[in-house]
Amino acid sequence: MAKDDAAKDAAMAGCDMELQLTDRQLCDVELIANGGFSPLTGFMSEDEYTSVVNNMELPNGVLFSLPVVFDTDDETIQPGMKLLLKQDELPIAVMTVKDKYLPDKPAECLKCYGTSQLEHPGVVMVAQERGKYYMGGDIVGLNRPVRDFDCKSPAEVRETLPEGVDVVAFQCRNPIHRAHYELFTRALDAPEVGKDAVVLVHPTCGPTQADDIPGAVRYKTYEVLKEEVQNPRIRWAYLPYSMHMAGPREAIHHMMIRKNFGCTHFIIGRDMAGSKSSVTGDDFYGAYDAQDFAKEKGPTFGMTPVPSLNLVYTEEEDYVTADYAKEKDLTTKKLSGTKFRQMLRGGEDIPEWFAFPSVVAVLRENM
Repeated sequence: MAKDDAAKDAAMAGCDMELQLTDRQLCDVELIANGGFSPLTGFMSEDEYTSVVNNMELPNGVLFSLPVVFDTDDETIQPGMKLLLKQDELPIAVMTVKDKYLPDKPAECLKCYGTSQLEHPGVVMVAQERGKYYMGGDIVGLNRPVRDFDCKSPAEVRETLPEGVDVVAFQCRNPIHRAHYELFTRALDAPEVGKDAVVLVHPTCGPTQADDIPGAVRYKTYEVLKEEVQNPRIRWAYLPYSMHMAGPREAIHHMMIRKNFGCTHFIIGRDMAGSKSSVTGDDFYGAYDAQDFAKEKGPTFGMTPVPSLNLVYTEEEDYVTADYAKEKDLTTKKLSGTKFRQMLRGGEDIPEWFAFPSVVAVLRENM
């Protein structure tokens, strides 16, 4: 990031063109500029893109699981040009174009998402939303994007974390309900986690699947929940990241990002970053594919995966593991996401074993 106004003016001098950033591009630019995508200092060149797609590593051998690319349909942009990237009238960054290339989108989809079917939202994004060309090149950050929620940089988040203890990251893209809360607070007692650890709840608030709750609304639910629980072992921050729904590869991507934010451990849920076919409803990934992949790759870059517990609510003992409930023949209760949304819209009472009242209130106001 440019340190002062003089540095910003120097970076912007001689720019050849202005470009408006899409929501996804805005997230990527911010994470490059603030170090969230470290070791990247810009968008991937063709060599970097090809290496990441095919080998899940940069040309220098450093693990990197998903390509970070700048797309365009503009035929006039050429290597060597300086581009002023903007959010409306706000200058966000300057990009110096290193190369411009035609990506192998079918290979990208097959390698990164495991499918080329347009029933997958990530494939739709690559095939239909992204432009014809990708461009690589370093960027210089100028200003933070304006958002409804404050997204602290990795350095700022690291400053808030206690020294000498494990930091367990919890990633989510939906409002947090009781089962999620029980899951990430109990993760602090996992055998992989040391004494006095804290959990960093670090939701993504950028673009995601079309039917997900908007990021600004999700942010409001997190803020009211933070006030409701006031748990000193929970830290909160927000990530300007656009979801790919790339399953195992994206699980590794999230772990790498959270390492840059100061985390040592990462909770891996069932079918993390997974997606269902928009036609058949079938899952694209196995329930434990992401967990298995994280166990294999996490230790190679200093991150310890923490498999999430499979928790269920019981009338007799509140939240327990599904295996324990079955062993003790306890009475379980379930409420599907679809039914929950129907009850919200219908003004029905939501049971507190399922959702926090403060979160429910925010969702009712914004649906």
